[in-house]
Amino acid sequence: MTLTLTLQDIEPVTHDTHHLSFARPEGFGFEPGQAVELALIQDGWKDEGRPFTMVSQPDAPNLDFVIKSYPDHNGVTARIPSLGKGDQVSCDGPFGAITDHGPGLFLAAGAGVTPFISILKKHDREGVTGDTLILSNKTDKDIILKDTWDSLSGVTPVYVATDQPDTAHRSGKLDKTALQDLVSDLDQPFYICGPQGFVDAMRDTLKEIGVAGDRLIIEDGW
Repeated sequence: MTLTLTLQDIEPVTHDTHHLSFARPEGFGFEPGQAVELALIQDGWKDEGRPFTMVSQPDAPNLDFVIKSYPDHNGVTARIPSLGKGDQVSCDGPFGAITDHGPGLFLAAGAGVTPFISILKKHDREGVTGDTLILSNKTDKDIILKDTWDSLSGVTPVYVATDQPDTAHRSGKLDKTALQDLVSDLDQPFYICGPQGFVDAMRDTLKEIGVAGDRLIIEDGW
């Protein structure tokens, strides 16, 4: 069933990412980590649905999303910054392979961190400890919700900047050497989300260092 969501608020998170809050339809439910397909109710865009993850908790009064814009693509996300209160989108779902399998290691690149927001906040609310978030971005300014990750008591965040040698954090690619350095428990759940190339590389490298396939929780192609 297709629902209509009305935008209640929109705020910047980074230079190219926004937090959007919609009025939640009565009876709509989802699991932390799941997504819906949203389409702008605007001429020429009603059939251009894209998947976006809810970052709010299932019992929250609103449905919240954190969406990164890609202006050079001239697509749906490029129009996000121009949205205002009262604008509407169509919503289909929920769906998604990433749900809560307990504390573990969360591997994300860029906006691929969005399915983890609701899960890690749920863990924080429940007092769950032992989570590690490894978040890869091109530069420090691209880190989404850094203040949030730093504030969660049960999460150890590791920030990686691939294209900024003078980063305040870890620099370079997340390759086999880096993962061997960062990963000590091979039997925990491994959550992976990001662009397809990142997901494939992380999946293959984790298996190479000894992680069993059934420990991988993967959302492809974000």
